[in-house]
Amino acid sequence: MVTLLLPRLVSFEGAGRRSASVVERNVASLQPSYWLVMASGFLEPVLYLFSIGIGVGSLVGDLTLPDGRVIDYAAFVAPAMLASSAMTGALAETTFNFFGKMKFMKLYDGMLATPVRPIEIAMGELAWAMIRGNIYAAAFLVVMVAMGLTTPGLAVGAFGAAVLVGFAFGAVGMSLSTFMRSWQDFDLMSSAQFALFLFSGTFVPAQAYPSVLRWVVEVTPLYRAVDLIRAVTTGAVGWVQALDVLYLLALVALGLTVAGRRMEKLLCR
Repeated sequence: MVTLLLPRLVSFEGAGRRSASVVERNVASLQPSYWLVMASGFLEPVLYLFSIGIGVGSLVGDLTLPDGRVIDYAAFVAPAMLASSAMTGALAETTFNFFGKMKFMKLYDGMLATPVRPIEIAMGELAWAMIRGNIYAAAFLVVMVAMGLTTPGLAVGAFGAAVLVGFAFGAVGMSLSTFMRSWQDFDLMSSAQFALFLFSGTFVPAQAYPSVLRWVVEVTPLYRAVDLIRAVTTGAVGWVQALDVLYLLALVALGLTVAGRRMEKLLCR
């Protein structure tokens, strides 16, 4: 059904249409086991929310935000889980899967025999990664609204923020994958991803860290993502969130530029 509708929805020609063809190919190649992987990616942050946000939260109590407002601990953790979920969904497609298609399946070599260019492949793969990340984000926001951790109106805004987060991490993940030499190199990426998950204001406010470490935390991409989504879901959007948006947009531009150039260098030899 999707492969029949997508060409009609994306009826324009040129670079956008060629990038959409990459998405069509990924949709057509889906296997039943893929949906099990999708389910596991959604359940992980939900379980963290219930175990830490609610379980540990019952011991922690309420938290005071920098602006002086007091919120429930679960409402503090949930936006961070949403940002982490968007990051995980985007990185899963643009790292392991992207690397396998490029290095081992040699899928992109065949695509380049057509009018599709490397940057269009990168755009198509990023769009496909966003479909996965957006499914995670939408499902998680339904859970948040059902639990009373945010309102439906704020959830709509948070979904837009999660889309931007997914684009940023997807672009960065794709660019980093072009530098990977083997599957073992991804161990370093997984370690970095887990460190970001733990130390990006996810479970404790950044103000709780020592001053030097706090500045390190606040310049990491996941912290900017968490800060943006937390401000939206709690209704505390301010000028700092403009900085968060600019930071993430810069990551999108940088990641796509590097990925396109590296793919051209690796594949057009």
